[in-house]
Amino acid sequence: MSVNKTLSLAVLAACIAAGGPAIPARAGLFSATGQVFAIVAGDLFMGEAEGHLDGSGTLAIHSQENPALTCAGKFTSSAEAGGKGQMHCTNGITATFDFKRLTARSGYGTGKLNPGTMSFSYGLSAEKAQRYLEPPEGKQLRRNGARLELLTSA
Repeated sequence: MSVNKTLSLAVLAACIAAGGPAIPARAGLFSATGQVFAIVAGDLFMGEAEGHLDGSGTLAIHSQENPALTCAGKFTSSAEAGGKGQMHCTNGITATFDFKRLTARSGYGTGKLNPGTMSFSYGLSAEKAQRYLEPPEGKQLRRNGARLELLTSA
C-alpha cells in the first residue's frame, strides 16, 4: 500500500473515531477536533473535543456565563458502541457521560453529575445542537447566530 493511501486511511479513521472534521490546523496528524455545546448543572457551556485515531479523546469546555468556570475530560469511542467518558470542572463538579454518533462527525449524549445532569452535542451547528440539549426547568435555549444562549423562560 502506498504511503499516501496509508495516510489517507489513517486520516479517515481519525475523523470517524473523533466525530470531527478532517484535521484542523490546531489538531495533530492523527486527531480531529469538533465543537461542543453542553448544558452542565443548568449552565450553558461551549468548547471543543479532540479525538485520536485509537478512539481516545479529550474535551475542554467553558461556561458562557462565567468563562473562568471550565471542565476538562477524557473519553473513548467506537463506531459500534458509541462512547463514554469522565469530566471534572473547576467548581468541583464531576461527571460521567455516554454518547451516540449521528454521523462520523457528530453526535450527542447525556451524563450524570455530582450533583445534577448534563446533555451535550458535538460536531453540530448551534441550530442542530438545540434538539439534543435539555435546558433546566424555567429556561430555554435561543440561537444567536452561530452561538446559543440560555435564557429564563417568559
